[in-house]
Amino acid sequence: MYSYNDFDEAFVRERVAQFSGQVARRIDGSLTEEEFRPLRLMNGLYLQLHAYMLRVAIPYGTLNPDQMDQLAMIAEKFDKGYGHFTTRQNIQYNWPKLPDVPAILEALADVEMHAIQTSGNTIRNVTADHFAGAAADEAFDPRPVAELIRQWSTDHPEFQFLPRKFKVAVTGASHDRAVVRAHDIGIVLKEQNGVKGAEVIVGGGLGRTPMVGKTLSDFVPFNDLLPYIEATVSVWNLLGRRDNKYKARIKITVHEHGLDDIRARVEERFAQIKPTFGGIDMEMLAQIEQFFVAPVFVDKPVDAYTRAYENDPVFRAWADTNLAAHKNDNYAIVTVPLKKPGTTPGDASADQMRSLAQLARDYAHDELRISHEQNVILPHVHKSNLPALHAILKANDLATANAGLISDIIACPGMDYCALATARSIPVAQGIATRFDELKLEQDIGELKIKISGCINACGHHHVGHIGILGLDRAGVENYQITLGGDGTETTVIGDRTGPGFAYDEIIPAIERLVYAYLDLRVDADETFLATYRRLGMTPFKEALYPAKEGKADAA
Repeated sequence: MYSYNDFDEAFVRERVAQFSGQVARRIDGSLTEEEFRPLRLMNGLYLQLHAYMLRVAIPYGTLNPDQMDQLAMIAEKFDKGYGHFTTRQNIQYNWPKLPDVPAILEALADVEMHAIQTSGNTIRNVTADHFAGAAADEAFDPRPVAELIRQWSTDHPEFQFLPRKFKVAVTGASHDRAVVRAHDIGIVLKEQNGVKGAEVIVGGGLGRTPMVGKTLSDFVPFNDLLPYIEATVSVWNLLGRRDNKYKARIKITVHEHGLDDIRARVEERFAQIKPTFGGIDMEMLAQIEQFFVAPVFVDKPVDAYTRAYENDPVFRAWADTNLAAHKNDNYAIVTVPLKKPGTTPGDASADQMRSLAQLARDYAHDELRISHEQNVILPHVHKSNLPALHAILKANDLATANAGLISDIIACPGMDYCALATARSIPVAQGIATRFDELKLEQDIGELKIKISGCINACGHHHVGHIGILGLDRAGVENYQITLGGDGTETTVIGDRTGPGFAYDEIIPAIERLVYAYLDLRVDADETFLATYRRLGMTPFKEALYPAKEGKADAA
């Protein structure tokens, strides 16, 4: 993974010192909260319902064990003993005290981490496929390009006061695990006639007005990619609405001007700025790529894995669910879900973080990943080590065999923490997971992605859930809308709203009715919920969802 050079180190330390002075002035009253707000947001510090919240960047979701250990230390020393991994491959601390924030930032800098541009109207943390560098279906490791974009975008003088926040995702695989079509810019690395390049997708996004991104250019060669991205952001920076924050995102700009007009403007701007790069971007990329060579894979028998798989049904269930194909047949990609039924999705205790860090040292070539699905990934584990790794995961309450299943729920913090939320998300996720654990149906149901947001901002990605749940406030009462058929992969689709919402105490029974309907409607056990919905459409699911309200539902 990338390692800081002298400039990176000096830059981050200078920002820590600068913000430390600003915090001191806020504490002594020299800065009002109104004056302090834009300064703290530039450094990832929010004021939530009950306390400050610090959001720390994990660029393209990649961590080493020392960094994970430091995140554990921060959780234990400065918070309440845990951290929350997010859908932007960040970690959030929900209870830091303002006087402690400079010390936290210093501790992050000690392991080459920071919280810069995790908030504000800037280019946010660049995300990527969480199986990057390991996946069997990967053509290009997306992390060098993601790192190039991170370096280019950090403190970029033109893009510090954009119309709104701007999110970039990169993938290099045939299967999209980075939800690139739901980002302001999505980048799909590919090769064309022997030339490396990328498809550039623009104008995706969820929130109040969900839209699927459109292809701005089917192929941009690598040596044009960074200036092409800069041209795109520059065009939006000039055109983007600043009179209405709800219409400020690039998806609205693309919608209002049309894709062809935006493309023409980008091409014009690209022609202007391309000569100013002078090839420095390709020199930087070549330097960055040296940090992302594959580990030296071990060539040894996998007999221990085979024996455990054949003789231990608990291990076999875990392996069938939580392992993914690695580009080296003797290795596996391990997903460690932070979704044990009854727990808060995405939360990890300090002890669990330390355990994962040690597992990465012992079994995973010193690499960890954070997925947008709020799980931890060990990307390179030799199959012979999987039984021992599984035993350690069990001992640390991290061996839940539910990756991609109904209890592997994405959920935002909701009204338990977030000042913007209009309903609770965490208890709904916990209730659904617990209910289906009681029913012992999870393995029979198979792949089913539930995503929950506690407000219209859609931090829980509910629009692209196979079942999406949106919590809203209806005259002071929580009300939960359901969408069906969403998809965040290479066939991205925004889910369809079913009809009237459900009260807090009705939402879990409603989900149960949907799932039982699916089990009755599917052709066989191999037909997933999403495939069944695409085959049959909304009608049979709506009939199950509103058994006593057909007329009201049809009128909605």
